[in-house]
Amino acid sequence: MITLKNVDKIFSTKEKKIKAVDNVSLSIEAGEIYGIIGYSGAGKSTLIRMVNGLELPSSGEVYIDNQNLNELTHRELRTTRQDIGMIFQHFNLLWSRTVKENILFPLEIADVPKAQRNKKAEELIQLVGLEGREDAYPSQLSGGQKQRVGIARALANDPKVLLCDEATSSLDPQTTDNILELLLDINRRLNLTIVMITHEMNVIRKICHRVAVMDNGRVVEEGEVVEVFKHPEQSITKRFIRQDTDPKNKNTDKVLEQLIEQYPNGKLLQLKFHGDGAQSPILSKIIREFEIDINIIQGNIQTTQEVMLGSLYVQLLGDEEAIQNAIQKFKELKVEVEVIENDVEL
Repeated sequence: MITLKNVDKIFSTKEKKIKAVDNVSLSIEAGEIYGIIGYSGAGKSTLIRMVNGLELPSSGEVYIDNQNLNELTHRELRTTRQDIGMIFQHFNLLWSRTVKENILFPLEIADVPKAQRNKKAEELIQLVGLEGREDAYPSQLSGGQKQRVGIARALANDPKVLLCDEATSSLDPQTTDNILELLLDINRRLNLTIVMITHEMNVIRKICHRVAVMDNGRVVEEGEVVEVFKHPEQSITKRFIRQDTDPKNKNTDKVLEQLIEQYPNGKLLQLKFHGDGAQSPILSKIIREFEIDINIIQGNIQTTQEVMLGSLYVQLLGDEEAIQNAIQKFKELKVEVEVIENDVEL
């Protein structure tokens, strides 16, 4: 559905040239929910603007449904954009229009007959759960309701692709979950390809099938969401996952560094449990079998679309041989173990 081949995007200023996107190649399948995550300045928003043709790449190629956007005329590009819906962090609603009138707007631009566009708007209002709010203005809506209007408007022209640029960043956690459930439902009902741009790993974990991690304009890691959570390779990916594991504690890295310094003779571990193992009493088995102390630092259980994931940071204290035997026992119990050493990049 979406293919990017060796895409670069360079912005020029009087002082210098800035490479916002650096040699990115991606392939996104039809009907997939694909996540692109990165911190501010990583290049993810520039990348999504090239997917909908608002920016053209400095080099490389962008294909939507086998059409090379670089080769389209302005008229052809406008037509192609009707197959691409987009929702935004700050909703971008027309404040002088009601809910229904906002949803009608793209249909009016496309010259859809009045009866047909009214019917479509009513269907979309039901789809996003805004029955009874048709005549309300944006100022009368909650943040979640505003985003539902944005989603309905983005779906008005029956797009093949829905692009979401930080669509949940300004919402509270419960509203975020509700919007993600709505997007997941829309994906399943319509087999709609969805691309999620975000800096929040919990968004990726909850609804995406695959994820690309961006840093300094480049894709540094990509894969199935479950596999990336199980086996993150890059330090930036590990940082995102730690923040998702304990979003209220922004100093997890500092705590780990202090523990390494405080207990130089112990072993600091990250334990990862998958599926049924996330609910098994494994720690009690280890404590009963080996003469060691276990300092539990932080942990939780989370779910993706496919599997339950458990993550636990612990410190093992005791005789070196007992610690090594305990680590081996963890592995025999199908627990993935990462030993965090003094020189690890936290």
